[in-house]
Amino acid sequence: MDISLTLDQERFIQSKLQAGKYRSAEEVLEMALRLLDEYDRSDAEWVNDVRAKIDAALEVSTHTSPIDGETFVNQILERFRQTN
Repeated sequence: MDISLTLDQERFIQSKLQAGKYRSAEEVLEMALRLLDEYDRSDAEWVNDVRAKIDAALEVSTHTSPIDGETFVNQILERFRQTN
């Protein structure tokens, strides 16, 4: 696989090599790819967590009476006042 880097990307890699933290450009790229993989996995975990919370809220809403928006907002504001 051939990869073309921008001048800024090459400078970035060179700066990491000159700092002595990495021994080769490949090592820098390996770390970058590892971090990208971690980011993607944590992003997917976040999405799954949000979906689970939405599902839980929807389930609770089937067992509770609906309230109007103004009452809902006032209840949230009251909770904030109580925590301060």
